[in-house]
Amino acid sequence: QVQLVESGGGSVQAGGSLRLSCEASGFTSSSGYMAWFRQAPGKEREAVAYIYTRGGSRYYADSVKGRFTISQDNAKNKLYLQMTSLKPEDTGMYYCARGTSGGYKWSDGRQYNYWGQGTEVTVSS
Repeated sequence: QVQLVESGGGSVQAGGSLRLSCEASGFTSSSGYMAWFRQAPGKEREAVAYIYTRGGSRYYADSVKGRFTISQDNAKNKLYLQMTSLKPEDTGMYYCARGTSGGYKWSDGRQYNYWGQGTEVTVSS
């Protein structure tokens, strides 16, 4: 059974840091696209960061460039999102996603076939 499980969310003050993790299981291939999305209350889901599991290509939303870093540990089947200099506008539910076929822009949710249940991040001012 294919599964993505996020962890690491929590409540921090502005300027703080958090590290999110996503553990993947049940996938027969390590090749694919992985990304972090987030959804704030009352807002649409938005892409935060992307990584190609085989080549390491990475992309970031403009709003998080220089503050967030996406990384992976293929040996552990884990995806990470290191978040620093957090702002109240970073508050939301963060989701891990994985796709195995292309055709869409990295920030388009249709690129991804599998989604985790999310981990909540709250940044207070």
